Amino acid sequence: MRYKLKKLDRSFYNRNVLTVAEEILGKILVHKTPEGIVKGRIVEVEAYDGTMDKAAHAYPNLLTDRTRIQFGEGGYAYVYLIYGMYHCMNIVTGNVDEPQVLLLRALEPIEGIALMEKRRKTTKLKNLCSGPGKLCQAMGITGEDYGKDLCGNEIYLEDAPALLAENILRSKRINIDYAEEAKEFLWRYTIKNDPFVSCKIIQ
Repeated sequence: MRYKLKKLDRSFYNRNVLTVAEEILGKILVHKTPEGIVKGRIVEVEAYDGTMDKAAHAYPNLLTDRTRIQFGEGGYAYVYLIYGMYHCMNIVTGNVDEPQVLLLRALEPIEGIALMEKRRKTTKLKNLCSGPGKLCQAMGITGEDYGKDLCGNEIYLEDAPALLAENILRSKRINIDYAEEAKEFLWRYTIKNDPFVSCKIIQ
């Protein structure tokens, strides 16, 4: 599957995180690296809103060296390290001083698959990008990509046809039991019945 569609511009990202969460499903993440170009179709994301969401790194409007990129305009990469070994990529949304991000949880690999397999050391297609750490490894995304402009020419999103509302599922987010009432928010967005989603839906 190959897409030759336009790059998403700033106006796509400068909106509320929940609006972008629904519309970002099916779009194509592109990363141009010295090793080659890789592309993946976004099939799963989680929304985080630092103004009121206890699961968010920026809650409550917490400006730190790590979260500073979230306080600018939308359309930038927020990349962080978990467990001291895996990177996770988030997309900043909203407007200035609205710390909102979308965590990319799973992709369907569509281009540069051989390079993804080399990076992930597996040939199992459904296992290449089925989780935030896996997709960053497969896509060659590291801490060096923190703050990258997604309206630039290195890492960006290509447009793709919008999904019908009945093909989008909302469920609870993963591994945020510490977040009190926020753990109940249905802020995980997945494409219905997509085989590349990272794990089962939590109702």
